[in-house]
Amino acid sequence: MIRRHVTLLVMLGAGAVIALDLAQSTPLNPYTAPPMLALGSGLAASGAHCAAPPPQAR
Repeated sequence: MIRRHVTLLVMLGAGAVIALDLAQSTPLNPYTAPPMLALGSGLAASGAHCAAPPPQAR
């Protein structure tokens, strides 16, 4: 295979994955989505190690 064939196969594979994702997923509702950047919004971080509370002081 030459690079052109490999490139074409990769592009077709990526297109198939995107088409499958678009066909199977529900559209996003921008009014219920969390903000992309929550700087100063008052929202607490969640879901990561940086969102864990500090250990109890002894």
